[in-house]
Amino acid sequence: MLRQVPRSVTLVNERQENEGEYSIMIEKTNNENMLSIEQHQLALPLPQEVFEQIEQDSIQAGGEWSEPPEYKDAVGRSMFDVPTSEDNTITVLLAKDDIHKAPSQALVRIRSVHDNRKYLGIVVKGPFAEPDGLRGDAPIMITTAVRGGIFMPRYHGRVQVELLGEELDGVLIPPRLRPLPNSPVFVLDTDETSRTLRLEGDIALGVPVGYEEITAAIPSDKKSVLPRHLGILGTTGGGKSTTVSSLISSFQQSGLATVVIDTEGEYTEIYQPTQDRIMRTALEKRHREARGVEQVAVYHLVGRETTCPEKRRTKAFSLQFSQLPPYLVMGMLDLNDAQQQRYQKAFDIAKRILWDIKIFPSNDAEKQQVFELDEMETGYPKMTVKHMYDVVKACAELAGGEKKAEDFADPDYRFYSGHFLQHKEQVSSIFKREAADHITHPTSWRVVQGKLGQLIRLKIFDNRDASALNYRDLTRPGSVSIIDLSDTDSPQVNNLVIAEFLRGLLEAQNENYRQAERDATAQRRTMIIIEEAHEFLSSERIKQMPILYQQVARIARRGRKRWLGLTFVTQLPQHLPDEVLGLVNNYILHKIGDANVISRLKRSLGVVDDSLWQRLPNLAPGQALVAMSSFARPLLINIDPTPCKLRMVE
Repeated sequence: MLRQVPRSVTLVNERQENEGEYSIMIEKTNNENMLSIEQHQLALPLPQEVFEQIEQDSIQAGGEWSEPPEYKDAVGRSMFDVPTSEDNTITVLLAKDDIHKAPSQALVRIRSVHDNRKYLGIVVKGPFAEPDGLRGDAPIMITTAVRGGIFMPRYHGRVQVELLGEELDGVLIPPRLRPLPNSPVFVLDTDETSRTLRLEGDIALGVPVGYEEITAAIPSDKKSVLPRHLGILGTTGGGKSTTVSSLISSFQQSGLATVVIDTEGEYTEIYQPTQDRIMRTALEKRHREARGVEQVAVYHLVGRETTCPEKRRTKAFSLQFSQLPPYLVMGMLDLNDAQQQRYQKAFDIAKRILWDIKIFPSNDAEKQQVFELDEMETGYPKMTVKHMYDVVKACAELAGGEKKAEDFADPDYRFYSGHFLQHKEQVSSIFKREAADHITHPTSWRVVQGKLGQLIRLKIFDNRDASALNYRDLTRPGSVSIIDLSDTDSPQVNNLVIAEFLRGLLEAQNENYRQAERDATAQRRTMIIIEEAHEFLSSERIKQMPILYQQVARIARRGRKRWLGLTFVTQLPQHLPDEVLGLVNNYILHKIGDANVISRLKRSLGVVDDSLWQRLPNLAPGQALVAMSSFARPLLINIDPTPCKLRMVE
């Protein structure tokens, strides 16, 4: 046997026993720095009694040693606890050749042979390589490495395992005890790992890190998963758009209706297959094909452009002012307290006029509808922004003394609403009654009038050139609706559109739910994806327009039962308030470097161990920390590439 050692090693000839075997080490010079040592063993005859005594001792001790059957195929053994040990985690040591069998996130079973208990755990730290009998930072190790020597002692592996539970009659329960030292540890096979982590489903997310043969997926038909709402967070370039587009494709194939509120126009070409070379290569590795999403329609506000090149897929829409709760409009117009009082006064007058001239209600059934109206959720039926503008303008003129109530019946007086023009006498008589309430403070009225005038000039309300959205169509199974807001310059308008969408979709889903119960048919499932959610639901926006958050919270609570899920996507999670994070139960976290954001997320996702949080700032593009309510625990996952085209990427 030849070994190479540093020249500084002292070579000795040592006698092993008086009448036994000699070990002779002979020095041979290889070069000026190294020596080649040849070791010879000289066998000398031993008395026969020695062998007989050894044989008797062996028989007395139980014969030739063999590994106990309960340790067969074990990759490691549990170690003793130390003062720094933590609850719910144990240290496992592995032989050198078995280190690769227990990678990070590997599931293991620990059989505590001394008390007949079984535990399941997951590798959360390691595997580390440690020298046998020495610390890895021992001076001799450091000196040898620094001076270029090749001295390498035998070594073993070490991993830290977090206990998932104790197996009792086929059920996993919280562990009451810990595995005893020297208990064998076994790595679960692929199928059992997938079942234990509960990774089955029809919506594939990707491949868990460390498991090349397992696909992590979630079920599309369980109310305990997607309707509990999803947050996709991460910095720019982390892979959020790829994740979203891949999910849209999977949702469509699983029969979900998907509505994407796209503020950048990024998803308006997902009906085409991806042409990106890197994405196609990644798809081939996953044995998937590049393909576009089916049943895609792109909607845009009337008078605004869309980034979708296929005009046959596009459709302009306008908003219905009558659907907007008055409190939402006041928040969007940023009215102060005095101006809000004026607006509410005008809203009441407008309702009275519409009632008296029989615009609404026009029959007994509609009268009952008025009595049941909830102004926190909707506006007044058939009321237009021009109705409100005319009322506010008239009140401003009354408050300033420019007009008297009887002047509104004058043929030359101008109303913007055709309804008011046709019923000037009735409108005038109503204002005569209202004048008794001392309409004052013309300045406040003029401010409200000016802001309503801005809404009229937007031409997005009650526009005859574009119909209102059909929310029943938007919730059709398998449909994908992209709401392109990329040409809308005003964040306030975007927020207003989003708020109206949420209201309309909730109302449609309520009707879908009632119909499914009435007809005993399958419930329609709908997912709403809100891009750049921080612009819609920032802390500042919630303070300015609390009705927005109330509407989102209402959907979050009611949507779970009615299969209406929300997905919030943002590159600035630090702008999302705790109230919004509290609505989310599922997370896909791409790279996040902000320690303050990670600290906040830790409070929301207490089930994630520290080893995963520490990896979050250094995740590669396409990797994500995924915590889903269907998973047994959070996992690091290589997210699947998207099969469809993204405008902002290619």
